Parts: sequence; C-alpha cells; structure tokens
Amino acid sequence: MSDERPDPDPDEPDERNTRPDELLPPTDPDEAGESGEETAPPEPGSFEEIVGEAADRDPDLAVIEAGSRTLRAQAGQQSAEVPARPEDPEVDRQLQEVEAELATRWGETKLDPSVTRIQALMDVLGDPQRAFPSIHVTGTNGKTSTARMIEALLLAFDLRPGRYSSPHVQSITERISVDGAPLSAERFIETYRDVQPYVDLVDARGEYRLSFFEVLTAMAYAAFADAPVDVGVVEVGMGGTWDATNVIDADVAVVTPIALDHTDRLGGTTAEIAGEKSGIVKQDATVVLAQQPVDAASVVLKRAVEVDATVAREGMEFGVVSRELAVGGQLLTLRGLGGEYADVFLPLHGAHMAHNASVALAAVEAFFGIGAGGAGQEARTLDVEAVKQAFAGVTSPGRLELVRSSPSVVLDAAHNPAGARATAEAVSEAFGFSKLVGVVAPSGDKDVRGLLEAFEPIFAEVVLTRNSTPRSMDVDALAALAVEVFGEERVQVEPQLDSALEEAITLAESEDEYAGAGVLVTGSVITVGEARLLLGGRSR
Repeated sequence: MSDERPDPDPDEPDERNTRPDELLPPTDPDEAGESGEETAPPEPGSFEEIVGEAADRDPDLAVIEAGSRTLRAQAGQQSAEVPARPEDPEVDRQLQEVEAELATRWGETKLDPSVTRIQALMDVLGDPQRAFPSIHVTGTNGKTSTARMIEALLLAFDLRPGRYSSPHVQSITERISVDGAPLSAERFIETYRDVQPYVDLVDARGEYRLSFFEVLTAMAYAAFADAPVDVGVVEVGMGGTWDATNVIDADVAVVTPIALDHTDRLGGTTAEIAGEKSGIVKQDATVVLAQQPVDAASVVLKRAVEVDATVAREGMEFGVVSRELAVGGQLLTLRGLGGEYADVFLPLHGAHMAHNASVALAAVEAFFGIGAGGAGQEARTLDVEAVKQAFAGVTSPGRLELVRSSPSVVLDAAHNPAGARATAEAVSEAFGFSKLVGVVAPSGDKDVRGLLEAFEPIFAEVVLTRNSTPRSMDVDALAALAVEVFGEERVQVEPQLDSALEEAITLAESEDEYAGAGVLVTGSVITVGEARLLLGGRSR
C-alpha cells in the first residue's frame, strides 16, 4: 500500500463514490445515446464496447467503469477452490513467516470488547475502510455462504468486490478476496508488510498489542482500498458492536439467522446475542433480516428504529417462494425486493442454503437501491439472467461439499446445534445415504452435546477424533458425551484425524447392503479444512 496515495479530487468522477444505482445498466433501451454516425462496431467484449454500452452516463465515469469491467473479465468468475501452499519455496517460506508472526498475537477466541485499537490503526493508515461502499454481514450461521453469494451477484453485475471472511478452511489467504478470488500468497505477504510498520506503531502506544483478527481486518481494508474495489463484502468475526470489522459504515447490514453460540462472550439468549450483532446497523442503512427467533428480531428492529434504518424482512419483503431438488443442487423461485426470480439453479444443498440465497439477493437489491422507493414507484428487478448466472456459479467450500465418491465423503463445517440441525436435514434430503458414518471433531468451547444430539438421528455410527489445534475437544471427554447420546455400540474413537477418516470409510464400505453409504466430516471449520487436505480436496 502506498504511503502517498493522493486524496480523490472531488471534481473528478470516482467509481468508489458512485451511487450503487448508477452502476446498474439502463432500464430503458431508449436511454442510450446515439451519435447518428455510422462507425465500425467495436469487437465484442472490448474496452470500447463496454464504454459504448455506458454512453448515456458521464463519459469519464464510463471509462472508469469500463476499466473495472475489463479487469473483472480478466479475473474470471468466483473461484471454486481454496488455495494450496505456494509452489515457490521462497514465497512459501515468506508466507509461513507472516503466519508465524500473526500467531504470536491474541487468537480469535481471546477478545477485548473494543474497537479502540482497530480504529487507531485505521487512523494511521488513512482510513482505507472509507474508500469503498460496503455490505456488512453478521449472524450466527450462514455468514460465509451468504457473503460468497453476495460476492457472486456483484461479480455478475460487473462490479469489483472485495470479500473478507473468517475463519479459513485451508489457507489464511482465503480470508481476503478481490475479484472473486483469494489474494495470491505474494499479494498477501506484500499487504502484511505494508501495514506492519503502522501495526507496530499502534502496538507501541496501546496497553495491548493488536490481535490476530484486528491485523487481518486492517489488511483486508488496505487491500480493498489499493485494488481498488467497487464494494466491500465484510463478514464479522464475532458479534458486531465491538467486532474489529465494525469501523465501516455499511450501506447494507445483513443479519443471517441468530442462534446460541459464543454465549460466554455474546450473551446467553438469542435476544442478548442479537443486541451485540445489531451493532453493525448504522444510521440510514438498509437492514436485510433473515428469519429469526422472535426475541432476536425484536432487538434488531428496535435498533433499526433508533438509527432510522430501513428493514427488509425474510418472509415479508423477500423470501423463498419455492424450491425443488435438482441434480447437483436445487431449483429456486426467489421473491426479491423488486419482484420474483424464477428457475434459479443453486448448486448447493439444503433449505438453509436456499434461505441464504434469498438473503443475499435482497442484500444486493438493497445495495442497488431496489425496493427503496415509495408508493407509486414502478417496481424493478435486477437482470434475471445475470442473477441466474451468478447463483449457478456459487461455491461454498466446506459446506456440504462432496470431496470423494465410493463411498461418498461430504464435508460440512457445522459447529453449533442450529447449524448441525440444518446440515442433518440437508444431508438427508440431498444424498439419501442408506448408511451414514460421522467423523466428528468439535472445539471444546462449543455446545458439543447439542451438536451430537442434532446429528444422532442420521448417524448410524460415529467416529470421534480431534483436529490439530489446542481448541479441539479432548477425545475422551468427547467420547463420554457421545456414549450418552448414541450408546456405546455406535461410538468409536480414533485420536488422529487421518485414522478416523480411514476407519469411517471402512465402516461405510463394510457391508454390501450399504452400497449407498457415506461419510460426513463435521464439527469445526478447522476439522473440515484438515480433512480436505488429507483427502486431496480440490486444492489448487
């Protein structure tokens, strides 16, 4: 990141300050200007053609947008994969060095409920988080999948998004994406080294050093400003009010389903948790609210009233009209803020993913100003074909992801009871296994009994194990809980994840009558990431 980035000239068009609705294509073909001169048509997809398509707008602004769109065309669609270790040994060494330095800081589970330090860092960096409009995503379950769907939709409308998500499945570089793909290892290292002097400065001034998550958040905002991106899609780490990401003033605040998780930090009821999460709702923003427990919804609505925010509620202003199973996913009809979108194919499984899609669609509509008009304003929708294209290309690694066949091995990062119930329902609906063997390695600070109870109806047998991190639950303590839930005869223990995977696959293959058997690996994002590596899961 350059230390001498000039301030934008207020008299010059700046794409990052453009209203979202200005980036929509003209709704009336008659609005396009005509010169009356006969000239050779530009090559399809060329810079000149893109500029020509926007001829009804300010010509300078059209050129700026064309530059962004051609960059998008070069970058391609949303990346379906997660990055592997760098092939260049020197780059890999440098990335490991950065990871080791970040690991010396407070981890993501040790928190100080304050944005003081991150705000100080933003100040010395020149407030990079204010260089782009943003969509802020909070909630308990579905945040990452919803954020990835929002990103895919923005890409389909030729915008250049930056997405910040956590935790990562396999590589730390996954957390920061620009143009639908994670930062390269080289760019990730460069971004870290760029912000490092400023991090050191804030560390020296404060009572505590900046945390791991605070530094990564600063890196994301700096990378987005440098790109530059047209819009940031930012997922909170935990909570909302005092989360490090909450130094942005997002135009759209998305609240995915709230459930009990991190109760020691966020509160023991969904209402208390909603109080923390609603802190991302800013003055005059639009709140896109997924279906919630009544007490949680009431808290978010009260916050919206306090800051004059507009609220769009799933089941009221938008939602899932219908869904049916399809090969490789599901076929949806979604009701958006402006109208219906029929025959939308989503290559992800489960009713919860359909609801995530409806929330993502409403968020992008809200960003573009759709549904914000008063009575008598003509309803409009996003381009339906672009929406279909976006959803058809959505990926969500580690979320009901099939990584092996014969027998089928599915990975899902469910780590709390609500997420586990959604996963159990989706697995039963989408795969119809004749026998399902679970491989479970949760973190010890979760509601593990609730997690096991949610999976009990669908697991014929369960193999208990642990991942490589200190947070992973002790297998003996896990086994004691599992025996109470499943009964001793259905429980096996394999302390090493690789051995657990082997055992589960063997159990799934054990009898001819179970030719349709499968394995579900779950309990933690970390467990899923490590299993993905062991199984050769689609890494680049």
